[in-house]
Amino acid sequence: MEVKDSNGSLLADGDTVALIKDLKVKGSSLVLKRGTTVKKIKLTDDVNEVDCRINGSNIVLRTEFLKKI
Repeated sequence: MEVKDSNGSLLADGDTVALIKDLKVKGSSLVLKRGTTVKKIKLTDDVNEVDCRINGSNIVLRTEFLKKI
């Protein structure tokens, strides 16, 4: 399974990515700002989602809002 970011670059477990858009977290008042760096992502069973840890919380992000660094 190939997982790609918003620019079409292949993603793998442990990659570092950055957010390309401000994102509101559902069920929380937390807003993830554009340019936030996310280290050590984990791929999921869905090619459109990755699991990561931001500010001590586990969050699933859509690959369409990420770019590989």
